[in-house]
Amino acid sequence: MSDTQKYIVSSAPHLKSEVDVSSAMRDVFIALIPISLVSIYFFQYYAALTIGVALVTAVLTELLFRKLMHKKPTLYDWSALVTGLFVAMLFSATTPWYKVALGTFIAIGIAKELSGGLGWNRFNPALFGRVALVILAPLYAYINQWFQPLGIHLGSLDTITQATPLAMMRAGMPMPSALQLFTAFPAGALSEVSPLALLIGAAYLFYKGHIGWRIPVSILGTVIVLTLIAGQNPILHLVTGGMMIGAFFMATDWVSSPFTDKGKIIFGVCIGILIVVFRVGFLITEGVAYSILIMNAFVPMIERATARPQFGNIKKAVPVPMADKK
Repeated sequence: MSDTQKYIVSSAPHLKSEVDVSSAMRDVFIALIPISLVSIYFFQYYAALTIGVALVTAVLTELLFRKLMHKKPTLYDWSALVTGLFVAMLFSATTPWYKVALGTFIAIGIAKELSGGLGWNRFNPALFGRVALVILAPLYAYINQWFQPLGIHLGSLDTITQATPLAMMRAGMPMPSALQLFTAFPAGALSEVSPLALLIGAAYLFYKGHIGWRIPVSILGTVIVLTLIAGQNPILHLVTGGMMIGAFFMATDWVSSPFTDKGKIIFGVCIGILIVVFRVGFLITEGVAYSILIMNAFVPMIERATARPQFGNIKKAVPVPMADKK
């Protein structure tokens, strides 16, 4: 071997990106600004209060749990703020502030920090916090009387009394046009008022390279095919409920979704199937959230089934019984 040849040996990873966690999380926060502005436009102070409470609670909860676990605060990585804003987007404008705070506390404290912190959570924290309140609804109804005097009234808004488009579709009520639902319709959760605003944010994440097409396309494509088979209007399903924020923001979460390309497609197709089952079969309004959380639990299994062979990995030879050699 020539003395001029030099080999550099270092530990993995060997491929490094210039994008760090804080800049990626900051981009996600930026991507949620369009839908946040649209919701504030329609719901005014109510939306601003919901977003503000979620953000403040997220920061305080992370500081509290980090202190209790003797860890340094990591607010600089933007993950707490992003999770808090996601939680706010999953609630309606009329949701009491203390319910938003409780959902954010569960999302940050239990689903994120107690799971090991950023990068170790098995389930999407924001969806976990939202669904936890649905499951704990009986308990919440009992303690609601304690906090009800602390409610904040910011005036009346005609828009907040409308039924959600998904509830209207289930009840067979006259629906707004698909175009109106796609651009802006002030009803439901903050994230449901404008799928167009969500797509603008998603386009920004695509441009930055933070999300890919496989999970969103496989979810939406599966929903379109199955709702057509069920004899329903697929367009209405795409522009109602949490379909857009679920497909482009929640299901594409880097930690709780598969890494392999084939795994992403399997993950998305299964989510789409579950969404249609929940919406059409069981008439459950939180079908998107349930579907993503269920498939979050199967991500390790999907990754093992779709893992690419390691370079230089040699399968162990299976010993052949002596009787078979004769």
